[in-house]
Amino acid sequence: MALKEGLRAWKRIFWRQILLALGLLGLFLYGLPKFRHLEALIPMGVCPSATMSLLRDNFTGALRPWARPEVLTCTPWGAPIIWDGIFDPDVAKQEATQQNLTIGLTVFAVGPGAVPRVALGPGRRLRVELVVRERRWQDVSMARMRTLHAALGGRLGREAHFVFCMDVDQHFSSTFGPEALAESVAQLHSWHYHWPRWLLPFERDAHSTAAMARGEGDFYYHAAVFGGSVAALRDLTAHCARGLAWDRARGLEARWHDESHLNKFFWLHKPAKVLSPEFCWSPDLGRRAEIRRPRLLWAPKEYRLLRD
Repeated sequence: MALKEGLRAWKRIFWRQILLALGLLGLFLYGLPKFRHLEALIPMGVCPSATMSLLRDNFTGALRPWARPEVLTCTPWGAPIIWDGIFDPDVAKQEATQQNLTIGLTVFAVGPGAVPRVALGPGRRLRVELVVRERRWQDVSMARMRTLHAALGGRLGREAHFVFCMDVDQHFSSTFGPEALAESVAQLHSWHYHWPRWLLPFERDAHSTAAMARGEGDFYYHAAVFGGSVAALRDLTAHCARGLAWDRARGLEARWHDESHLNKFFWLHKPAKVLSPEFCWSPDLGRRAEIRRPRLLWAPKEYRLLRD
């Protein structure tokens, strides 16, 4: 027993040194992509066997976390992290069909008049709603929490059982199915899922309502994908809209805008399900062994055009 504890302690020290070296090398700087592949050496952790046997939900049935031993398949509070191979897609589809669910998908974009005509499958509808014009893309992103909250209290909330909100600058590359459904759903950020908590880009300005202290936070979530039931999303968007309004009234703006407030919400109110980076992957990171089947792929970012 003493030997095992000693080995564990040695491993912890070893990985702290590795992480420190990676940080010093510029792991956290997007401008040094040649170091990004090194983060794959950082272990994600292991789901306890006692928790593994309990992982299931109303849409995927019993999960098979042991099928993906190389990745973390559960959260500390017992929610599943969905990876390809741990669920049966046929079971998920059957469950969703039996429940006769209506799923809403919202996307905020500049220039709604340019939305192309899209051939949709049976029972699917596309509706374009005009929203208030904002001066900066950051304001468009932040205003969506207020706009989405209002929509969930109106027609959208009456028509849908579950709603997802996604960024417009990404495209589907594989099936994004009912295995993603839950009361509240958060998306692991593909650029940060291997990082230790002390390196995650949470808001650190204590004056902001999105602020999180050192030692707080579970994972870093991507605002490009989030969802849940209408009631759960009403709570999320209300929290974020209030925080954004409070900050703005005081001349503050969180580092990652509405994403910072989303991360604060999910720290306070744990998501019922977490989607692995396979559900929203950045091609800039290249190929990774654990990313078997990306569902959504980021489009190239035209930051210079958007941020000027």
